[in-house]
Amino acid sequence: MRRGASTASPGPSGPAADPPPGSTVSRTSEGRAVRSTTGPFLAAATVVLADQLTKIWATEGLADGPVEVIGETLQLKLTRNPGGAFSIATGMTPILAVLAAVMTVVIYRVARRTDDRIMAYALAGVLGGALGNLLDRVFRDPGFLRGHVVDFIDLSFWPTFNVADCGISIGVVLVLIRGWKEPAPNPEGSEAG
Repeated sequence: MRRGASTASPGPSGPAADPPPGSTVSRTSEGRAVRSTTGPFLAAATVVLADQLTKIWATEGLADGPVEVIGETLQLKLTRNPGGAFSIATGMTPILAVLAAVMTVVIYRVARRTDDRIMAYALAGVLGGALGNLLDRVFRDPGFLRGHVVDFIDLSFWPTFNVADCGISIGVVLVLIRGWKEPAPNPEGSEAG
């Protein structure tokens, strides 16, 4: 027998214990943990697809001018954003594109490793939104890594945005809420008095 191995079957807290509720982890018959990333990455792909399809529609359907949905409060108005969020850093499109690519890789790696289903889906929203806007920067005019992001949802009191921005915003809010509600682990295991 291996050193440190036990002949007793694992109990509820052993390696074959059921994953916590909300976890993206399942167990094989041998008790090995397997993370399911299918759902979150399908969600990210859905954000990218919805974003790109609505941008194709916006570039064609809104080329002649804005469409009022709720008066001037909510309009669909085609704009092209060469900068970052809220049109900041407009002269730095190539740098923004590279940063978006790096962040996409980081978010992908973090989302793959989390055991928390809510966090995985929140990160998937951010990932899908980042990829959607990155595709604009790579493939749209005026050229590679200088492309302008297509925005078309115009609230009179907020900067114009798109579906990718919605994915990013909702994902970030969920990450913040989830991080706020989860207590930090106490490394010493003692309780505060």
